[in-house]
Amino acid sequence: MKNRTFPEAKILIIDDQEANIEVLLDLLEMQGYSNFMTSTDSRKTVTLYKSFQPDIILLDLMMPYFSGFEVLEQLSAIIPEDEFLPILVLTADINQESRLKALKNGASDFIVKPLDLIEVDLRIKNLLFSRHYYTLYRNRMKE
Repeated sequence: MKNRTFPEAKILIIDDQEANIEVLLDLLEMQGYSNFMTSTDSRKTVTLYKSFQPDIILLDLMMPYFSGFEVLEQLSAIIPEDEFLPILVLTADINQESRLKALKNGASDFIVKPLDLIEVDLRIKNLLFSRHYYTLYRNRMKE
């Protein structure tokens, strides 16, 4: 598949900084995505996940209320085991322990801020591509 863009993909962005959300929204819109939901309040993540059913989550780690680590724990408790929901962590935390902890607890990928928007775009595309084919495979196995 040459074109790895999934413009219909549902993208959930959780970041306590509105400026970060705006940068991501600009990037997503420029790439043709139009189906997203955002929140600066990490306490709303589970509710938004349940109501929006995203195809990917872009998640900050360092937030008030619930840290990204706590959000990952909450999500791992409710996401079905046979579902692949990519979670891309976007954080200013450069600590290797944080990277490993996030990846161990459900993050699919990890990028350190300041963001290289080309890299963010490519990683989103790759994760959505993986989700697409995982879902096709899972559905075929259920038949």
